[in-house]
Amino acid sequence: MTLLERCRKGEILVADGAMGTMLFERGLRPGMSPESFLLSHPETVREVSREFLEAGADILHTNTFGGSPLKLAEFGLADKTGEINWVGAKIVREVAGGSAIVAGSCGPSGQFMEPYGDISQAEMRDNFKRQVEALVEGGIDVLTIETMMDVREATVAIQAAKEVAADLVIIASMTFDETSRGFYTVMGTNIEEAAEALEETGADIVGSNCGDGIEKMVKIAKAFRSVTSLPVLIQSNAGKPEAGSGGLSYPESPGFFTEHVAALVELGVAIIGGCCGTTPAHIHVIREMVDRAKL
Repeated sequence: MTLLERCRKGEILVADGAMGTMLFERGLRPGMSPESFLLSHPETVREVSREFLEAGADILHTNTFGGSPLKLAEFGLADKTGEINWVGAKIVREVAGGSAIVAGSCGPSGQFMEPYGDISQAEMRDNFKRQVEALVEGGIDVLTIETMMDVREATVAIQAAKEVAADLVIIASMTFDETSRGFYTVMGTNIEEAAEALEETGADIVGSNCGDGIEKMVKIAKAFRSVTSLPVLIQSNAGKPEAGSGGLSYPESPGFFTEHVAALVELGVAIIGGCCGTTPAHIHVIREMVDRAKL
């Protein structure tokens, strides 16, 4: 069955965890593009994906979060857009070996659209089209547009993906902060407004990733379930990052995730995975809790 068929029949799927923070443990340095490792250290990227697969992930994401030409330009890699995304998809396709769903990761461009910035809607659409074209050519099954804070940018990314491949399954995931009035993106969009805009534009699955930790993600999941009938994805950080002498660390252990994953399962979240700071051990806990719910 396809991803959507599995979600619609009530199966809960487990997504992978953090690629970037795993790569920092394996030689990626601050100021480097994580996507550059696809060209310089492909075996390292392959190893991380394999560890998430062995931990029980049903969905593996490509190491292409910052793989759009606008974002890659910050590292002088815009001309490598096609190669980076194609290689990223191929690596995960090989690791998955038919036993996991291959999801192309598509993050924010790092630029603001008019009138808040200099990028036109047409330029933003072309930016994402170039990335999605290479991911599709590389063999992704679905596209995850993630960590979006501007719902306008997210909808343009969805439109671009539909232009490349009309039947491509699209997951659209926003990042929210808790305020006294509820959860909002930094651009001022609440969960109901985000869900409506993403669904109207063509997203098949909606949800949230990143954020301040899994406790707040339970609240976000509940809000999404109350405003949309689409399957919901939740991929939480392992807490809010803390700076130390050894760099950033994340306080929420795999054990801390346990009861909160149970709450996400109870809410009927369709896809549960991890974001920044989550390791194969976190994904293993999610796998255990999802499997326990089947008993």
